[in-house]
Amino acid sequence: MPQTPLGIAVLTIPALLIAVILHEIAHGWAADKLGDPTARLSGRITLNPLKHIDPFLTIIVPGVLVLSGSPVVFGGAKPVPVNPLNLRNPRKDMIWVALAGPITNIVLALSAYAILKLGVEFSFFSSFPRGIGLFLYYTFAYAVLINLVLALFNMLPVPPLDGGRIAVGLLPAQSARALAKLEPFGILIVVALLFFGLFDVVITPILEFLFTHVFT
Repeated sequence: MPQTPLGIAVLTIPALLIAVILHEIAHGWAADKLGDPTARLSGRITLNPLKHIDPFLTIIVPGVLVLSGSPVVFGGAKPVPVNPLNLRNPRKDMIWVALAGPITNIVLALSAYAILKLGVEFSFFSSFPRGIGLFLYYTFAYAVLINLVLALFNMLPVPPLDGGRIAVGLLPAQSARALAKLEPFGILIVVALLFFGLFDVVITPILEFLFTHVFT
């Protein structure tokens, strides 16, 4: 396992970019299928990373985490534009649009885990020179971790995170309106929760359970 910030960055940044870009593409694709072409018409349903990079979420946040020696690295991409008014059933369809991102990350985590298991079982990684084999192994290992963290983090019930959008779609109208009003302050709320140990209290125990009972 790499210990230096540079080593961690080399392994995590490619996996993170793929994870956050496909996460946002999934939102745009789901919205397009449900009647809102905004993301497609904006050129956001594309694998071109330049269309998705957000200076703060994609560069600064993961960079600070890597340099600070954080055991978990995550970030985000520029949110795809979605106009709920274009959706055939705005309230219900926004749930599916929001779910598309975390589901994509879970699929990516499972895919990376399958490659890891098969790679070990069939000596794929050991068939390369040691340095290359370890690089490939840890790249997929970090891909599992990063995608699980992104899925869990985005499911927190705080708008504008996906979990918040899902909660707005599921709650009774009055409660949904009250929660939706938090969206302008959502990022500040999330930052405060992270500062006060959200990862240690909520996300880390779930990750430990998953790596103990599922991704073993």
